[in-house]
Amino acid sequence: MPTVLRIGDLRVVIWPNEHRPAHVHVKGAEGEAVFNLHCPGGPPALRESYGFRLSELNWIKDALTAAITALCAEWSAIHGDH
Repeated sequence: MPTVLRIGDLRVVIWPNEHRPAHVHVKGAEGEAVFNLHCPGGPPALRESYGFRLSELNWIKDALTAAITALCAEWSAIHGDH
């Protein structure tokens, strides 16, 4: 499971055997969230979450938005087109 970004103590992961649409899993001690990336330009959108507070999810979304170009490039490197 390649970690493609770190947000504080959270890992942003793209699984190599994943399905479309392009998305990332955000994992931490508090829980896990999945965000669809809407590549190539975003914005990321929350698909599901457990364990994170709304304020944390907003912080995560902001960080993913700032890194959307790199995240979409990582998805493409692993899976091909978005």
